[in-house]
Amino acid sequence: MTTSHETGSARIVLVPGFWLGAWAWDDVAARLRSLGHDVTALTLPGLEPGSDPSGVSLEDHAAAIEAAIGDGPVVLVAHSGAALPATIAIDRTVDRVTRSVWVDTAPVVDGAAMDASFEGDALPLEANWDEELEGGSMRDLTDAQLEEFRRRAVPQPGGTVRDAASLTDDRRLDVPATIICTAYSAEEYRSYAEQGAPFLAGVLEHRALTMVDLPTGHWPMWSRPAELAALIDEVARG
Repeated sequence: MTTSHETGSARIVLVPGFWLGAWAWDDVAARLRSLGHDVTALTLPGLEPGSDPSGVSLEDHAAAIEAAIGDGPVVLVAHSGAALPATIAIDRTVDRVTRSVWVDTAPVVDGAAMDASFEGDALPLEANWDEELEGGSMRDLTDAQLEEFRRRAVPQPGGTVRDAASLTDDRRLDVPATIICTAYSAEEYRSYAEQGAPFLAGVLEHRALTMVDLPTGHWPMWSRPAELAALIDEVARG
């Protein structure tokens, strides 16, 4: 019997960012499966349509990712705000995650939070829509994609916005990591990290980090699905 090791295929877990469910990865997941990979796309707790976001914590999201990793080995792919629970999950399963991919985001440092001062049960997409649109993060998305995003987005549980990451195993810094830089270039990522951007502090801390450019907006799973899938495939095959 042919094994995944022999074919170069891998078990891949895809984690979407704020407001999204597993559906956000549909195109990319299908492409990765066609390349022979075993792919799981997650909908994190509180992000199912019609669900109650109150009481959902960052710990709930980290635990869900940890459960998906299971016994490993896994290539873990995290988009945007999923960086926090994904980093926590890697910290807890460092021997089971062979590689990580960060889609327009980066692994975080101990104590990091998206917005520690956030109040409320949930953060709706509408609260950030104009800022995201005007800031260029929705670059290359079609009107149909924007409409679907707006229609299917689920309010982000407030606990996942304000809770801080607790990290204890420095071995996570040696798990090979690749940042796919889309809304900003690799050069800009490094520059912002060196200037002290809090969310990019992990760029300076990580000991096995590679950056690759995929110029587009913040949601390349929709704007550049073929290119994104090819990059994830390349990382997964080592």
